[in-house]
Amino acid sequence: MAWLADWDCFVKVVAEGSMAAAARRLDCSRAQVSKQIGELERRFGVRLFERSTRRLVLTPAGEVFHGHALQALEAVEGAEVAVRNVGAEARGLLRISTTVIFGRECIAPLIPRVLARHPGLEVELLLSDARVDLGDGGIDLALRLLQAPPEDLVARPLLELRRFICAAPSYLAAHGRPRVPADLQEHACFSYMLHDGRVWHLLDRDGREHNVPVQGRFQSDSMGCILDAVREGHGIAILPHYLCAADLAAGRLLMVLEDYVPQVYVASTLYACYLPSRAQAPKLKVFLDALEAEFKPLPPWERLG
Repeated sequence: MAWLADWDCFVKVVAEGSMAAAARRLDCSRAQVSKQIGELERRFGVRLFERSTRRLVLTPAGEVFHGHALQALEAVEGAEVAVRNVGAEARGLLRISTTVIFGRECIAPLIPRVLARHPGLEVELLLSDARVDLGDGGIDLALRLLQAPPEDLVARPLLELRRFICAAPSYLAAHGRPRVPADLQEHACFSYMLHDGRVWHLLDRDGREHNVPVQGRFQSDSMGCILDAVREGHGIAILPHYLCAADLAAGRLLMVLEDYVPQVYVASTLYACYLPSRAQAPKLKVFLDALEAEFKPLPPWERLG
């Protein structure tokens, strides 16, 4: 499969920016790299690089080939992994990254059940609201709310996250119940600092957006802290359904302005993201299967009623 080595050499040259750097990465001579690139250009009958004294620049043909070469090399790697893993047990360390509150409330409880079924598996759950680089961070799986799936990753949609405006019965008894969005200006509204802000954006049944300046003496970058304050009857907040579902079902919290949908400027689709090269790893597949079983067709909090 000499062609495969040539294609890999080409991809390395593009990634490293020069033949010399690619040669160091491939542990071969610059002359060998130049020979392989020349062989590709002869085979295709086109120039793949515009050569200058300073750097290599892809030609239009080179850009087209680069995209196809990346896909082909990933497919070959995936095929090798798939063949090696036929009948293989899920074992080894699986590193999972997700957001703090969602990870604590929804992913952490799932992990012991998965581990019980797969004795050779270990899991590290890394909780952070910051984005992670799967390639550099050694992360096998990232669970993230995204507007659109990233092009360089496999991204499997798991669920749509709903949010509600909530308050405790004691707060509503003491301060009254908002009937229209403008009423929120007379209430203590607690904002999640990472996306709510001081203006709440609500969408009514007719698709009209209502932008309401709110006030409240408490903000936090911890949704858990906001939930605690709302439970104690100190104010109103926009809460993710997974976090408030049990309180709503038990009557500890009540929804207000039920006819309005909060439009927080963060994505509502949760994706399971991973590198294409890891798609066939048994340890990843068993956890993805567990996520599918847990969240589809409805996640647990949507089944509380």
